[in-house]
Amino acid sequence: MNLDLFLEILGIDSTSGQERGLAEFLKERLGMSGQAGPFDSAQGPEIHEFEVGDGTVNLLLDWSGTGKPGFVFCTHLDTVPPYIPPSVDLVKKGDLLPDGKKAEEDDTIIKGRGSCDAKGQLFSMFLACQRLSREGYKDFGLLLLAGEETGSHGAKAYTKNNPGGDFVLVGEPTDNCLASASKGTKAFEVTIPGRACHSGYPEHGASAVERFVDLMNTLKLVEFPTDPILGPTTWNVGDLVSSNPQNILSPETRFRIYFRTTFATDELIQNKLLGASPKGSVIQAFGGDTPMTYFSEVEGIPSKPVSFGSDAPRLEKFARRAICGPGSILTAHTDKEYVLVSDLQKAVEQDIKIFKTVTKETI
Repeated sequence: MNLDLFLEILGIDSTSGQERGLAEFLKERLGMSGQAGPFDSAQGPEIHEFEVGDGTVNLLLDWSGTGKPGFVFCTHLDTVPPYIPPSVDLVKKGDLLPDGKKAEEDDTIIKGRGSCDAKGQLFSMFLACQRLSREGYKDFGLLLLAGEETGSHGAKAYTKNNPGGDFVLVGEPTDNCLASASKGTKAFEVTIPGRACHSGYPEHGASAVERFVDLMNTLKLVEFPTDPILGPTTWNVGDLVSSNPQNILSPETRFRIYFRTTFATDELIQNKLLGASPKGSVIQAFGGDTPMTYFSEVEGIPSKPVSFGSDAPRLEKFARRAICGPGSILTAHTDKEYVLVSDLQKAVEQDIKIFKTVTKETI
């Protein structure tokens, strides 16, 4: 496997908001004009560019020649910060990998931001498209979306302004398993009021920070029903702000709370949060995605439920949706992010197999 193109892609900082640079590189490098480079004997795609509206763009690499391929491979251009440049090393069978696992064979490891989430998906899907083109297939494309990590802005814009198709395979790090189901998401901004006073006389005020702590403790005691498919409901707090000086009781605490919901809890979350929040709290809902099931029946490819979000729920104009790709979600978004060349090679074969299974072609 020639890794030069992959390393070029990894060498471009495309953290969310800056992914246009990667899109411009891919447009130039992978389009018809780049046929003499990465395409060898394969036919290069037509490339369609779509403005998202926030300075970023989506790209559709189209081998169908129609602008409306029936089968679409899809992944995202952006990565989470901070940018980590790529590195390549050889590993021997039994060597310890960044996540504590042991290499199952002599291999090559590629580290760096996006190596598995999701530039590894982009690279392996592109190689699968090359193979399919060489074999004479035409009705497929590769859709590259902006803004997945910050709210699926690219997927929302594409769905609003463009047709879907028969099938979309979304590339995410699933250990090369097909996702059978995924959790939903619910996001809220919560503002808890307090009453400021001198911290030496706390009985004359009310600390919004203490009221926040009370809410956290209450939520920990909430017994959400366990879903037989997706398991427990989880939540996390971010963007926590209380700007009071240390010698003044907090007059206000503001934060975001993000729930990973299941089929059993998706409709319960908002009422549970309202019931647990301190009196006078202001709660603003920011929506999210509902839990989903996906196409996951391909002989020889294992399947499992996943707890992370993706662009798949927003690609609603496709009749069927699936999620699969190399790398582990447990190293994505961390400084241990990596992918093995053997996993990339396996992903290429599996992507082709999924395409031929779905389109009723035999390998």
